[in-house]
Amino acid sequence: MTDITMNLNPMQREAVMHTEGPLLILAGAGSGKTTVLVNRIAYMISEKNVSPYNILAITFTNKAANEMKTRIAKLFDGAIYDMWVSTFHSACVKILRRGIQRLGYDASFVIYDTTDTQTVLKDCLKELALSDKNFPPRAVLAQISKAKDDMQSPQAFARVYDSDFRMSRIAEIYELYQKKLKANNALDFDDIISNTVLLLSENPDLLEYYQNKFKYILVDEYQDTNNAQYKLISLLAGKHRNLCVVGDDDQSIYKFRGANIRNILDFEKEFPDAKVVKLEQNYRSTQTILNAANHVIANNRGRKGKKLWTDGDSGDKVLIYRAENEHDEGRFIAGEIEKMVASDSRSFSDFVVLYRTNAQSRVLEEMLLRQGIPYRVLSGLRFYDRKEIKDLIAYLRLIHNQSDNISLKRIINEPKRGIGDVTVGRAEDIANAEGKSIFEVIANADRYSELLRASVKLIDFTQCIQRLCAEKGKYSITDFVSRVLDETGYTMPLMLENSVEAQGRLENLKEFLSVAAEYEKSAEAPSLEDFLEGVSLISDIDNYDEQQEAVVLMTIHSAKGLEFPVVFLAGLEEGLFPGTRSIGDEAEIEEERRLCYVALTRAKQKLYITNTFCRMLYGSTTYPRPSRFLLEIPAELTEASGKRMSFSERSAQASASAQILGSTKPRLFDSIAKSTKSGLFDAFDVRKQTQANLDFAAGDRVMHKKFGEGKIIAATPLGNDVKLEIQFDTVGTKNLMAMFANLKKL
Repeated sequence: MTDITMNLNPMQREAVMHTEGPLLILAGAGSGKTTVLVNRIAYMISEKNVSPYNILAITFTNKAANEMKTRIAKLFDGAIYDMWVSTFHSACVKILRRGIQRLGYDASFVIYDTTDTQTVLKDCLKELALSDKNFPPRAVLAQISKAKDDMQSPQAFARVYDSDFRMSRIAEIYELYQKKLKANNALDFDDIISNTVLLLSENPDLLEYYQNKFKYILVDEYQDTNNAQYKLISLLAGKHRNLCVVGDDDQSIYKFRGANIRNILDFEKEFPDAKVVKLEQNYRSTQTILNAANHVIANNRGRKGKKLWTDGDSGDKVLIYRAENEHDEGRFIAGEIEKMVASDSRSFSDFVVLYRTNAQSRVLEEMLLRQGIPYRVLSGLRFYDRKEIKDLIAYLRLIHNQSDNISLKRIINEPKRGIGDVTVGRAEDIANAEGKSIFEVIANADRYSELLRASVKLIDFTQCIQRLCAEKGKYSITDFVSRVLDETGYTMPLMLENSVEAQGRLENLKEFLSVAAEYEKSAEAPSLEDFLEGVSLISDIDNYDEQQEAVVLMTIHSAKGLEFPVVFLAGLEEGLFPGTRSIGDEAEIEEERRLCYVALTRAKQKLYITNTFCRMLYGSTTYPRPSRFLLEIPAELTEASGKRMSFSERSAQASASAQILGSTKPRLFDSIAKSTKSGLFDAFDVRKQTQANLDFAAGDRVMHKKFGEGKIIAATPLGNDVKLEIQFDTVGTKNLMAMFANLKKL
């Protein structure tokens, strides 16, 4: 037994020592996959006499690549030269520098980032006389990116969508976009991979050279590869077939970025002689936490199957807290952190709060602030620092005070109105010379020769602000904020863009409506001035040093690859996690379940899961059921906490909240029986309701007391209930839960 394999467990050792032929390492969370990769490379060099020159190790981040290089160097008391340890993009750039001339580029090509590519695309739209409102640049770039991932040229793309008017226009944009990139001797990030695949596919001599060079290939996080990356690896490994891929199908959570889980699930189809090694021993979490995660992920059908275990302690039970609302949820989390820091001598950096959507962070941040607990938001800005929220606040401040030049300059061209920086600069110079606000100057832009060309746009903008200023006392704060978003046109480009990022921004803007609604509920005499003052205090007080000990707040997607002693998983509710868009789509539910699995396995020692009886999110109040993922954790692994409200108390709370918010009568929400979660929730067993209440199907005609007659478009089973999408004859489409809709079949 060599020193290299001495400290490895049996399965890790097997993965390290199997050097010839295809190898699939299914590495569970916290199972030491980086250790295996590093030791496998060291074993090949020291024991199998493999030249570092013949090894290619691919990771997804520069940080991971640098860590691997450092650890390998330590094993050999120095750097290992001639070995490629890099990201996909870095490796491909090296290949392209040596051969891209064959594709008509110069080896000195430049790489355009997102801002550069958007500029190129906007030039394409202008040249083709197409509106960026009808063809939002980010949305079009997303379509082009997908085409490149599928190795689809502009000509092939055009053939596929020849009969689709919109997509055929995008094909024209795609073709011109590529021409402009080539004219500038530039590649975008997708080109780096796709052009490498194209170069190797069309040039057998180059392919043979790199196949002989990279006799041994290792790929980390294989479950996150997209189609183009898969094709690249298949080409390079095609001759010697010494391909080792490491990944975890249960942690494939980047479908929205183009990751294809089939790459890892179908590895054995491409390589029937592949050896499969499962790393199931976990070195991170307690057995209780692992058992909870194992039970959840076992409900997915599309997986290889493995079961994490540890020889460590069983640990504490998973604590489930059922909060009255999102504020109670935040207070509980802050209180538990405060208690553990005081009594268990933990540092604030031991804690992470994970959530499904960025909009959830707002209340969590406020509760931590109130308790004086330092925190930082990773892989995302704090709620009030996000661009769309700052823009909206700037609009409100300008409406309140037209002398606010800072707010005006921020949003005068948000959304795009064709008012450029040069024009604003000229207006500011005039304002400074005359001792006026910029708003006063641009409101009379037709009087200044310097502003005549843009005078119509400038005056239109000021008139919009003046109209809103005149209306601010006529509406509630919540309704006024909605009106500002509508009148200024701020949300329209985001809706047209229809991208993941744009959807997140829209959700954050909707969440700001929750801020306004909560303010109105608590204020004695609500006013825009008072509201803005309160928002400013929340935003300005949060000046912390990022180097200090602090609780971490982040989305679950951002947490992959990290671990924390104590994890709080907030908002485990149907409609939030899993999200509404996933319900009814089994593939999407499985993606959400994998995301839940990732969240659970971030915890090392203690795991908390929270949800609410009542939650205000995106400006609306809902009464959610506990997430199906929570119910998949056996009761014996959990411990219940939180107020156990009786059915009558919950009904009263729901009705009171609905009356305050002016909403329709809310649904009842707690459908979990004692037998399903012993001791966790109070007994209101919807299964005692007559099954006739659930006997609905698509196509049925029904009568609702308030909405009248309608036709059921879709009926989706949801827990113990059925979610109905109904097209009513007079009020349009509504989503109702069958149990409580009190519908009558016609």
